[in-house]
Amino acid sequence: MKVVSQRAHVMVAEFDFSNFNRNNELASKNPSNLPKATSTGTTIVGCIYNNGLVLGADTRATEGEIIADKNCEKIHYLTDDIRCCGAGTAADTEAVTALISSNLELHSLSTNRKPRVVTAMTMLKQMLFQYQGHIGAALVLGGIDSTGPNLFTVAPHGSTDKLPYVTMGSGSLAAMAVFEAEWKPQMTESEAKDLVIKAISAGIFNDLGSGSNCDVCVIDQDKPTEMIRNIKPELNARSIKERNYKFRKGTTAFTKQSIRDFVQEEEVIEFNRQPEEMDLTS
Repeated sequence: MKVVSQRAHVMVAEFDFSNFNRNNELASKNPSNLPKATSTGTTIVGCIYNNGLVLGADTRATEGEIIADKNCEKIHYLTDDIRCCGAGTAADTEAVTALISSNLELHSLSTNRKPRVVTAMTMLKQMLFQYQGHIGAALVLGGIDSTGPNLFTVAPHGSTDKLPYVTMGSGSLAAMAVFEAEWKPQMTESEAKDLVIKAISAGIFNDLGSGSNCDVCVIDQDKPTEMIRNIKPELNARSIKERNYKFRKGTTAFTKQSIRDFVQEEEVIEFNRQPEEMDLTS
């Protein structure tokens, strides 16, 4: 008699949520020891006009409630005709854009042609999707190629959008309100530039994570790319206070006054030591 053993094939799900359930149980037992995510803030925008596009960004870098940098640069270079605005973790946005810029240069050398904006977008989304959102880079990608001006948003998880005007960052809602109200097709360069400055200003004045100043990058089909830093210095000017908060002496009432004189005593001790003679014997 021959016995044939058969193995049972158990279907295993592609995703295992056991660690997820364990982490939720540990978090419910002691929530005070959990690390908190550091809040980041930025307003980055872009819009297309009749012959190109304009990108804009604020210049404030925050670390929680601390302003780490008042004049950082958030519009990153990819190629001569393609730029990328970064929101989220500053180190991630700089590293990702530098890597994609190198890859685009290699792609241009291998194909002997200028890279398209959609090529940069594909490289970005494929890289970010691999890390499932753990790279904190929310990007606004814009540039001009043989197909004309192209404007994309790239989320940290890898999803993308192609629109005539886009916003990203913590001040994106205020900036989008400006675009929704005032953007129109076939705008001129000056109109698009003023609209981007207005959108960034809305993000600065309505979001504590955005601030300081406004950087603008103009990418046009008929002229070289123009990068303008701190285009509106009055955004960072201190406003005049309506009241004087210096109170007169004696305004605050007190019940007792005690004045003490402190005397500092010093004692100097001199040591009359003779210098030691050097031993010259060999």
